[in-house]
Amino acid sequence: MALTGVGNGRALGRNIAILAAASFFTDVASEMIYPLLPIFLSTVVGTSAAALGLIEGMAESVSALWRIPAGWWSDRIRRRKPFVVAGYAIAAVARPMIGLAQSTGQVMVIRLTDRFGKGIRTAPRDALIADSVTPSQRGLAYGIHRAADSLGAVIGPLVAWVVLTAGWVDLRTFFLFALIPGAISVVLVLGFVHERRPATVAAPVVAHGEASVRRQPAPLVSLGTPFWRFLIAVFVFTLGASSDVFLLLRASQLGVPTPLLPVLWAALHVVKSSSTAIGGALSDRVGRRPLILAGWGVYALTYLGFAVATATWQAWALFMVYGLYFGLTEGAERAMVADLVPASVHGTAFGWFNAAVGLGALPASAVFGVVWQGSGAPAAFLMGAGFAGVAALLLLFAVPPLSSSATPDARTAR
Repeated sequence: MALTGVGNGRALGRNIAILAAASFFTDVASEMIYPLLPIFLSTVVGTSAAALGLIEGMAESVSALWRIPAGWWSDRIRRRKPFVVAGYAIAAVARPMIGLAQSTGQVMVIRLTDRFGKGIRTAPRDALIADSVTPSQRGLAYGIHRAADSLGAVIGPLVAWVVLTAGWVDLRTFFLFALIPGAISVVLVLGFVHERRPATVAAPVVAHGEASVRRQPAPLVSLGTPFWRFLIAVFVFTLGASSDVFLLLRASQLGVPTPLLPVLWAALHVVKSSSTAIGGALSDRVGRRPLILAGWGVYALTYLGFAVATATWQAWALFMVYGLYFGLTEGAERAMVADLVPASVHGTAFGWFNAAVGLGALPASAVFGVVWQGSGAPAAFLMGAGFAGVAALLLLFAVPPLSSSATPDARTAR
């Protein structure tokens, strides 16, 4: 089973196809639940907007805390697959348990367990994707993987809409069915993904700008000045990137009926799925930085739109535009991480990248919820747009463009 790279004719290989399929089924399981979670918590459990932001922020931050050691350890033992399998398995079991929760505290524990599974699998999985393709295919590979992820996020909400609209089961019982697609993802990775040994460098230390990278680094090793500058820009952006549950709450405020929220969520992911592979492949051709800058600009404009929106149709339109942000950035950002460091430290680099995104989620979602509750939704969305603008300026002026021939892997091979 292979996927063919657009423009270069090279097959991406079985690992990319299977990891994409596993991500698809995982997101079917996750997104069956996610668009219903804010309504479930606020109406059934009685959770406030501030508490909802705290739960989502804590969940993502717990996930982030495990991404650095998991990525580093996968570099050290030069194995990615065990982390990926364990992470998918933990999440597959924990996620459906939300249907049994009776309190906000129980939901928090379940979400933390789910995100722990995500934390230990994410960096090794992203590193395994980089290990499985050539540098010139990275944008496309990550784009296809994220497209499959987004396609799962189309199917999951549609399943929720059909089942709940038909009244076949109640909301609590429906959550339990998320176990089925989650289990399929575990079987796929366990049975069909093959380990790809990370490339080693010819010398114990590889020069990289003002710093150096050792073959088996500690988690705090310097990965090079360009990488850390890029990471700072990503972190600043993340401080304004609150949980998407707030977008769903805003859509509800603007008049989107509860039964249609899963449909709105699915429509968003149709745009994401159809644009992510194209955006990733485009970053292979024109560079990562222009795509990321364009995506962050779309994000800022979308949040400005949510701040001033007054009609239901505007919520639908803004969700569609929001999907383009993911298409422009998801493949390009991950490919840029792989471009900036040698292959022998991909796990560590992806650990830090995913940790920056996750650690920024706690203050982002918590502060967003507090601002929403204290000053209203428009003020919260204006704040998010401001952070995106600052991050774009940092990326533009602090991180130089990096061509594929200038990547650490290419320099090492010379």
